[in-house]
Formats: sequence, structure tokens, C-alpha cells
Amino acid sequence: MRKNLLPVAALLLGTLFLFLGNGLQSLLLPVRGTAEGYPTTVLGLLGTSWASGFVLGCFFSPNVVKRIGHVRAFSVFTSLIAIISLLTGLLVDPVWWIVLRAVTGFATAGTSMIIESWLNERATNESRGVIFSLYIAITLFGVVGGQMMIPFGETSTTLFFMVCGILYCVAMLPTLLSKAASPQPLKQVRLDLRGLYRNSPVSFLGILLVGIANGAFGTLGAVFGRQAGLSDSTVATMMSVAIFSGAIMQLPAGRISDRVDRRYVLAVLAGVGAFAGLLLFLVEPSQVWIVLTLIAVYGAAANALYPIAVSHANDFATPEDFVKVSGGLLLLYGIGTIIGPTIGGPVMTATGPYGLFMITACAHMLITAYAIVRSRRRAPVPVAERETFSPVNAGTATTPESLQLSPRAAPFDEPRDDAVDDPEEEERSNEPV
Repeated sequence: MRKNLLPVAALLLGTLFLFLGNGLQSLLLPVRGTAEGYPTTVLGLLGTSWASGFVLGCFFSPNVVKRIGHVRAFSVFTSLIAIISLLTGLLVDPVWWIVLRAVTGFATAGTSMIIESWLNERATNESRGVIFSLYIAITLFGVVGGQMMIPFGETSTTLFFMVCGILYCVAMLPTLLSKAASPQPLKQVRLDLRGLYRNSPVSFLGILLVGIANGAFGTLGAVFGRQAGLSDSTVATMMSVAIFSGAIMQLPAGRISDRVDRRYVLAVLAGVGAFAGLLLFLVEPSQVWIVLTLIAVYGAAANALYPIAVSHANDFATPEDFVKVSGGLLLLYGIGTIIGPTIGGPVMTATGPYGLFMITACAHMLITAYAIVRSRRRAPVPVAERETFSPVNAGTATTPESLQLSPRAAPFDEPRDDAVDDPEEEERSNEPV
């Protein structure tokens, strides 16, 4: 274990600080925006803007890295995020925030792809499972840790914007101080929508709808909490509960899906998510413990849908197509996260804060209905021929580059194609990142 993790320990530490900043900033903006009296539609556009920038970053940031190199590109992207986090504290204006969030999303895609590419190069067939699991855990704890900083300060001041800037600057240090050789060029991302649909219609539509629901809740959940009268600390707890309950639910739900038709599991989970959302929308509970309980149920169901849908798609794909299929679905999820906040804001304006869960409930009910319909039209893959379920994180800023780390990806060729002929360069490439 120590041998596997030591070469990437510094890089993973930098990743932790990057996602601490991401988690804090993603919750700070809607909370502060609500306090400033920004319309819900505008706050929804913050999420739309960020998701649009992130998806574009997955397509175009490899060109930036190719032109100036990994280390310089990482410094540029992270510096942009740090600068923008400080500017949003100085320019408290909704138009500026929307514009700046798009740049943040683009730069976040770039930093994430560089980190994931670097981890891919340092991993071997024996170690990448450990590195992949630890990377996913770090992104999860980073986002939650950043959100849980909110109760320890005043969101009405520039304090947390400065904290975000500090966290992003610290995230740069491990990569800038590393003597390791730069990783291989980033892979160009391609999105084959027709091929994805032919492979698995349920996963195609399901991932898009999951993106819509998760994008709406991820962006506007804090707005809902503030408009429903919850304190900043309770809002942070609510958002963290949704993430953690989803992380806990992934493994048991995934193991069940290994034994039965995954479409039935998708239908049940989406039905539970729809039920929790409808209760929140129709009852509008005022007691905090009821809200948190229903959010926990909602998060457990909603955040377990993505990895099971990916597993279902890969049941019908060859092992060498895992990265292509899963990467395409991840970008399709990103498109859903653009749509969700866009429609969620106007709906909340028209129906009140609990209208957010009408959006999520509709999306989840469509997943349930379509999964049941498709289960009648196409036989499931026999249990013995299925890919074993593996947790996949779509709740944070991960890119298709991270899928190379998954144990389900095709094995690396030996020797690795990142080998170098220069002995001095080879010695430096073995330095810890």
C-alpha cells in the first residue's frame, strides 16, 4: 500500500485542497446570492454557467495543455480559479458572477484532467484500483469538507472568498514543486450520442435525467434551504447529508444490481427518489429533522443512480470500450447538469422553494417508467457475463480522464508508453509527484 501511494501522495494532497475550494465556493455563492436577494432564476444560471464551462473544458482544455505543457497549464487554470474566487467577493453582482462561473467551470475541468492524467501515469495495473478509490474518496471528502466550513464564518463578508483563494493557491504547490516528468498528453474527448443510445437506451436517457435532477439540486439545494428558513449551518449539513447518504448507498445497491436486472434497481431507486421529492414538494415540512431525513433518503436514492446506469451500459459494451462509453455518459451527465438549474430556477420562482423537488421528482419518475418499459423490450445480460459493479463518482468535478484509473478499464500495455530514453529524465520521472 505504501509503495503504491507514496509516489502520488503529494498530488493527492493538492487534489484535496482543490476540492475543498470547489466545495466551499459551490455552496458559498448560492447562500450569499440568496442573502443578496438575487432571483432564483439568476442563481440557477450560476450552476448552468459552471456546468457549461466544465463541459467545454473537457473538450478544449487538452489543446491548452498541448500548447504550453502540463505544469504551466495547471498553474494557469488554478490561478484563474483563485483569482475568480477573489473577484466574486469583490464584484458582488449577478451578471459578473454568471460570467465568472463559466470561466471557473472551464478551468476546473482543466485542473481535474491534468491531475487525473498525472495519476494515470503513476499508476500500474496493480495499484490503480487503490489509487482510483482513494481519488474518489478525496474528491468526496474535499467537497463535503469545503461545504462544512460555512458554519464557521459569516457568508455576508469576503472571508470565505479569501479562504477559497488560499485553498486554490495551496493546491498548486505539490505539482509546482514536483520534479516528476510531465504525464502523457491529455486524450481528446469525443461524444458519440448515437452510439451511446444504441448501446443502452436506458443508460442514455437515465444519465441525462439524473444530470438534470442532480444539477438542479446541487445548484439550487442551498437556495431552497435558505428560502425555506434554514440556517447556513443547517444548509451545509443538508447538502453534506445528501452526498454522504448517496455514497453509502452505492455499494449495497450496486451489489444487488449484480444479481438482478439493473433496470429494476434503477426503477426502484428512482421511485424512492421521486417519492421523497414529492413528499418534500407536497408536504413542505417545517421541522428541520424531517427535512434532513427526507433529504437523506433523496440523496441515497438519487446519488446511487449514476454508477448503476454506467454499469448497465458497460454490461452491453466490450471491456476495451469502457472508457469510451463511460466518458461519453459522463459528458452526457454534464449536459443534464446544464439543463437542470436552467429550468429549476424559474420553477422555484413560480411555485416556491419546494418546487425544486417537483423537478427532481419528475426526472426520477421518468427514469422509473422508462426503465420498466425497456426491461420488457430487451433481455438483461446474464449475471455470469456482467461487469462487476464499481462505484463511480459523478457528484464532483471529475472528467473522462479519471476513467483510465478505474480497475474496469483495459489493462495498461507493458512496458508503459510513458517510458523515456534519457536516464536522467527517467530518474526524475520516478520522483514522487
